[in-house]
Amino acid sequence: MRLGFVLSEVAAGLRRNLSMVISVILVTFVSLTFVGAAALLQMQITQMKGYWYDKVQVAIFLCGEDNESMTCADGAITDAQRTDIQGMLESAAVSPYVASFEYEDKAQALTHFREQFENSAIVDTVTADQLPESFRVSLVDPEKYEVINELFSSMKGVDVVIDQRELLEKIFSIINIASVVAIGIAAVMIVCAVLLVGTTIRLSAFTRRRETGIMRLVGASKASIQLPFVMEGVIAGLLGALLASGVLWGMARFFIDGKLAREYPDTAFISTSEVFIVAPALILLGVLLAGVSSIITLRRYLKV
Repeated sequence: MRLGFVLSEVAAGLRRNLSMVISVILVTFVSLTFVGAAALLQMQITQMKGYWYDKVQVAIFLCGEDNESMTCADGAITDAQRTDIQGMLESAAVSPYVASFEYEDKAQALTHFREQFENSAIVDTVTADQLPESFRVSLVDPEKYEVINELFSSMKGVDVVIDQRELLEKIFSIINIASVVAIGIAAVMIVCAVLLVGTTIRLSAFTRRRETGIMRLVGASKASIQLPFVMEGVIAGLLGALLASGVLWGMARFFIDGKLAREYPDTAFISTSEVFIVAPALILLGVLLAGVSSIITLRRYLKV
């Protein structure tokens, strides 16, 4: 099998069906971009969980004047109740679970609130008296939240015990939904890409039916007849995968590294290194989809 002949046939096929080849490239590009985005979202979730779960705290909110929980029936927390709660946090029974804790009074709570919602219109309407006092507890093992909850939720002067991981789980669940949607769209686009590859190969074979007929008559093997068509599909799939990898790299480089990572330095973001992990898989997937689709089309429909 002469390499020069195969390459000339591939070039001729790409030139004759340029519009269809461009369509295959674009559909493959879009579908693999969604696949890569879904993979990167999952990596982002995993990285953020590992980063934030070690930093989240359990917040023990103390009773104010208007709290309606059973433990706040006597009104706002007293100095004695506050001392009892702090003593419990320092006790031998609790200290194995507590890495550190700090008390946050109403003034500190207002300061943190204003920092957190500095761009919100409600900042100027909230006063220190409207915010609760709290103990912020960092756990040795974040999975042991229930121990702290059981010990403190029934103590006098405690309004509610909140694990900040619950808030993170809501955020992660939203990202997971976005990832599932991306995978669904990618699946539909991959089906379109496979069908389009098959159509392109059939069209290419039809336009060269005279040449393939002559090749059969002179005893050319099936491999030598099929290889140019398969390579056309593979080249289109490869170019689509390379485009998808380039777009994902650009997003990671200029949007995540260049913008988000600078604006939110306390958050762990993925970087271009994760794209280099995903890109080879995308390229392999694009080549396999195009190659397998081409072979199936040739064998089942074109009988060459």
